Amino acid sequence: MKARGKFAVGSAIIVVTLLALAYVGFTQSKTYYHTISELPTLDSSALHQRMRVAGNVQNGSIARMPGRVDFVLVEQGKTLQVSYAGRDPLPDTFKDGSQALVEGKLMPDNRFVAEQVQAKCASKYEAVPEATPMAPTKPAGSGQSSTQPTAQPSGN
Repeated sequence: MKARGKFAVGSAIIVVTLLALAYVGFTQSKTYYHTISELPTLDSSALHQRMRVAGNVQNGSIARMPGRVDFVLVEQGKTLQVSYAGRDPLPDTFKDGSQALVEGKLMPDNRFVAEQVQAKCASKYEAVPEATPMAPTKPAGSGQSSTQPTAQPSGN
């Protein structure tokens, strides 16, 4: 076989291998988002897929055990038992009442085994209400920008 033919065959093998790896990676990384209310209505094929489920962590439900953390997610009055046995530590914002997004698989006993947990505490990021109204700014035509603070004379 000539060098050009060997190069074409080698290139084709590399391209096919890369395409196969890309396809396998894409299909394994697909996750479907479902609500807790939707889980009982899913058919058996959907239950075996990787999925994401969000909800609020039920107060008093976090149980730390050797090798895993169990907790309950609540969404619109529906609950979901979750077991997290991932390698990464849980986020600092993961606590009672926080919003959590879990990623993993639903087991036949309706317990969700999470491989990843993301959490946020909405109250931590809310804007602090101001006690006093903002001082009026000078009009833009007065020579100073209304967004820059004005220098105050010092008492020295």
